[in-house]
Amino acid sequence: MAAEFSGRHVLAEFGGVDPALCDDLGRLEAALRHALTAAGVTVCDVVGKQFEPHGVTVLALLAESHASLHTYPETGDIFVDVFTCGGAADSAGTVAELLRVALAPEHVRISTVLRGRAAGGQTSSM
Repeated sequence: MAAEFSGRHVLAEFGGVDPALCDDLGRLEAALRHALTAAGVTVCDVVGKQFEPHGVTVLALLAESHASLHTYPETGDIFVDVFTCGGAADSAGTVAELLRVALAPEHVRISTVLRGRAAGGQTSSM
């Protein structure tokens, strides 16, 4: 069976998040792992980095693609990026929603980009 060349890329901006949470690598990594597992995607690896004086990045390599969190504790903001492809393409939105619940932002802006053949576009060679 051929792989399905389609995906869903969810880009979210969470504002008004507790600054202490935005600077807590352990809690953010746990929240991302939980959202990914609950959405049914396959986590291959998760790495995180605590920055000085503040800020966190958490990256998850998925069998279905990737997910990331980038935080700004000084303003209470988090960038969320989730891309899932193939048969799991719809999982990206679920992951973003589970993260919204876990991180409890006051303000949310989410956009979804359909990629590949799901977007209705044609592929071309260069």
